Amino acid sequence: MADNGNRDFDAAPGETWFTERLHGDLRSSYRSRKVLYDAKIDHQHLVIFDGGAFGKVMMLDGVTQLTTSDEFVYHEMLAHVPIIAHGNVRDVLVIGGGDGGVAAEVFQHRDVERLTLVEIDSGVVAFSKEYIPEVSRGAFDDPRLELVIQDGKDYVATTDRRYDLIVVDSTDPIGPGEVLFTREFYADCKRILKPGGIVVTQNGVPFFQAAELEQTIRFFSGLFADPSCFLAAVPTYVGGFMALGWGSDNAELRRLPLELIEERAAKANLTTRYYTPEVHRACFALPRFIADIVAKGRG
Repeated sequence: MADNGNRDFDAAPGETWFTERLHGDLRSSYRSRKVLYDAKIDHQHLVIFDGGAFGKVMMLDGVTQLTTSDEFVYHEMLAHVPIIAHGNVRDVLVIGGGDGGVAAEVFQHRDVERLTLVEIDSGVVAFSKEYIPEVSRGAFDDPRLELVIQDGKDYVATTDRRYDLIVVDSTDPIGPGEVLFTREFYADCKRILKPGGIVVTQNGVPFFQAAELEQTIRFFSGLFADPSCFLAAVPTYVGGFMALGWGSDNAELRRLPLELIEERAAKANLTTRYYTPEVHRACFALPRFIADIVAKGRG
């Protein structure tokens, strides 16, 4: 079995622990009941193991990507908040998201006509279909899905298609994911948005990754009339709230009345475990320290 650099050899005899070292002053460890996969795929080192209460734990290059016990929080919020806020999404672009989780949530919306999923690593898609099909829930077989194996940066720079919603379901800004946090990438996303479109991004945990959120807001400020973020509490991503970046030219989309959100959610007839119209309305209310990061990014 390969050593991907995050196995904890100080574990008790007979135990295997995997340790994430994403944040310099914190190490998070998971006890593995059984290693299900451990190998180098196209661009990254991928590990998945049975994490007990966490379900199946998926790590890329030593960084936790998802656990099957709580992935629904992240994927529901990335998909349903912007789709409900927009009110007329037909064409969706997902950058990353090779596990199929965002696609599964997007496809709950029957009015969505096409989802283009651009994943740099074909191995992630193949692996996800085989080892964590409960995340994608058949999304890869939906006729509305177009799978493109390409660097997301190159796709948005060259495509002539236009989208109502772009979801950047990226890894952290290290390795292959680093280019998905640049101003050039965000500018290309803005170029291929239809009028009234929305971009949402994965922006880490502000308590530990304030600079990441601030930088995205700074770049968004030069591109969108309403650069901001919304929040989700994902137990796996330690450090409190996770920030999901928000770029739009219509500030009113973050301030829809609850009655309208309820009406649109009821029409969609969503099956969710985290998202509710009330959570949608509240997720844009930022704790002061996160609001300060956003304000600093806006200048």
